[in-house]
Amino acid sequence: MRAKTGLEKNIVPPVPQVAATVGRLVAVVVTYNRLDKLQATLARLLESPEAELAAVVVVDNASTDATASWLAQQQDLRLDIVTSAVNRGGAGGFEMGLRRALESQAPDWLVVMDDDARPAPGAFAAFHAQPRPLDTALAAAVYFPDGGICEMNRPSVNPFWNPKIFLRALFKARNGYHIPYDSYEATTPRAIDLTSFVGFFLPRRMIEEAGYPDPGLFLYGDDVIYTLGLRRRGEKILFDPTLRFEHDCSTFQNDQHRVFHPLWKVYYAYRNGLMMYRAAAGILFWPLMLLVVVKWRLTAGRYGAARSAYLRLWRHAVWEGLRQDTSRSHAQIVALAEQGRTLE
Repeated sequence: MRAKTGLEKNIVPPVPQVAATVGRLVAVVVTYNRLDKLQATLARLLESPEAELAAVVVVDNASTDATASWLAQQQDLRLDIVTSAVNRGGAGGFEMGLRRALESQAPDWLVVMDDDARPAPGAFAAFHAQPRPLDTALAAAVYFPDGGICEMNRPSVNPFWNPKIFLRALFKARNGYHIPYDSYEATTPRAIDLTSFVGFFLPRRMIEEAGYPDPGLFLYGDDVIYTLGLRRRGEKILFDPTLRFEHDCSTFQNDQHRVFHPLWKVYYAYRNGLMMYRAAAGILFWPLMLLVVVKWRLTAGRYGAARSAYLRLWRHAVWEGLRQDTSRSHAQIVALAEQGRTLE
């Protein structure tokens, strides 16, 4: 369900008329077979003057549509195109893009996004409108194109680090630990522990000291695991409602009983989910793990004829998630999802 904030008809703030003050900002965009979304995102990004956005690193994750040929025709000198030989997923794409940005673009700050996400007009001007300390990363306020809050990008605090929030989460579920909706209407930032890779601004220093996202995660949870890791290192992350992004997505918006398509996504959701819970929960991970693993096992009935393949993915995901093993290749995981085939 999309939450509304009363800002639907005017979610774009006035553009601050302030010169850039925080240094060189570089965007990283990861794309795979969504050329129409990528075109809209790059058009929006390149509307910003160079003083606000110095460069855009685009990681083409081995797209099989017309993405490569279209990118090859682009003339804007701020575009830095990186093409992966294979699809490395979002995690591998962000690792590759951030690495390229640090090696070739000399950024002071970086901002990351998927190909279907883009800054609202004025977002980068707002970023540059005030000093940004290098000890603080920033999460944008992410909306759907119609102005509703994008729930999948709503930041949160870690309930396992705060007993009061933990108790609240027991009664209110995700509304107990995700930031409240009125935070989007606030005029000042608030501290968070977890956020997504849509409109996430981080200083170069943090990447140099904390390293890159784990490319072996491929899909799901890489952003939560990475931002949790930053917080565990003592870094600060703030949700800044003046930094507004748009996410033109539909993933699980209206699906109360979600079923993964294609089936191989089950593996990543569960393996990475266990790794995420372990990073967040500490010693409480073990009872939590038992609950979620049983819940996932009971979900097998939703998959009909694919039930046996689902259970095969579930078993491997649980075992490798507990071992925090991200070495299995994507091709092997796809093979695990094939009916009638085992890969032990």
